Amino acid sequence: MADPARARKLAVRIRQIVSAAIETQIKDPRLGMVTVTDARVTSDLREATVFYTVYGDETAIADSAVALASATGVLRSTVGKQTGIKFVPSLEFIADIVPDTARELEEALERARHADAELARAREGASYAGEPDPYRRPAEDDEDEDEDDTVASGAADEGSEDPAPTRSAL
Repeated sequence: MADPARARKLAVRIRQIVSAAIETQIKDPRLGMVTVTDARVTSDLREATVFYTVYGDETAIADSAVALASATGVLRSTVGKQTGIKFVPSLEFIADIVPDTARELEEALERARHADAELARAREGASYAGEPDPYRRPAEDDEDEDEDDTVASGAADEGSEDPAPTRSAL
């Protein structure tokens, strides 16, 4: 088992070597505008996964995938010569989906912005369906009248005890 730091360094070096080799050595006409975005090496340094993107339509992406698959041996030997390691990792090329995911997220955010703008336009001339303050509060005039009634009834029955408050009075 190799050191994870060594695996990361080897992955960076493989990414550099493969991208330079694609640009200078591979002369396949099927190969489109390929950009190597990332490379990952397993912890035992036996397998390397190279992620790439292709500028173009679906046929350019498919043609580039076939061209990279056919050039895997040449690229692996180039990696072996330039790194000088004992066991050269096998290369696997995988189309990177991060740009597609980013594009989908941007489109979803744009749809949300349009929906928010439409909602703001609809809200401009709107008013509340009910009262502006929907919470009920006891009227202040009613409290004053209740206190006056209690004082007046208390003055008439000074000797009598106050009856237990009823549930409606609470």
